[in-house]
Amino acid sequence: MKIYVTSVLVDDQRKALQFYTDVLGFQAKRDVPLGEHSWLTVVSPHAPDGVELLLEPDAHPAVKPYKEALVADGIPAASFQVDDVRAEFERLSSRGVRFTQEPVEMGEVTTAVFDDTCGNLIQIVQM
Repeated sequence: MKIYVTSVLVDDQRKALQFYTDVLGFQAKRDVPLGEHSWLTVVSPHAPDGVELLLEPDAHPAVKPYKEALVADGIPAASFQVDDVRAEFERLSSRGVRFTQEPVEMGEVTTAVFDDTCGNLIQIVQM
């Protein structure tokens, strides 16, 4: 068994696609129209056949309060591994990404957290 797809709940799929590709650097993988929304995924350019991230619409009534509670408590909705958190922090900051947590060393890992502009906090991690 292996992970095929995981998701992040977004308030606007097209805005999310632009942010996750143009700003973060992921690549669009699938865009299958499903009525009002799409099965819209992105992948890492380093693993184009790897795990897909579904930019899932947050239309379900339970999602908005859930996302708001996570953000209010500073809890990331997802975590992405990077080679160098400080370099990625600088790169993304220069592209206008708003960080809620600057790089912090925590034992064997360094993390930072940013706002994905679609209602989520996302953590980057250097192992």
